[in-house]
Amino acid sequence: MRKRYTAKFKAEIVQEVLRENKTIAEIASEHGMHPNQIHRWRAIALKGLASLFNDETKAAKAAEADHEVKLDELYAEIGRLTTQLTWLKKKSGIDPQQG
Repeated sequence: MRKRYTAKFKAEIVQEVLRENKTIAEIASEHGMHPNQIHRWRAIALKGLASLFNDETKAAKAAEADHEVKLDELYAEIGRLTTQLTWLKKKSGIDPQQG
């Protein structure tokens, strides 16, 4: 089974590479990855770096999408907690309608 890495994780790895405090081999070893994967991510990041400055709307759209994901996660957590609270009230004998 292939490992899937989040965009955030990839960005953190590339930032670590660009700081040049450690070699790519050291970073790969720390994260249990093959150095070639990190080289590919670094190349993709450097290739796309110029587009960050050319198209401000892409960055704004990415930030908005990230915000939407976080908002959805928060609403899902509220739903889970509400369900748990209702269940606990019901099991404890407290009327869930009383609030």
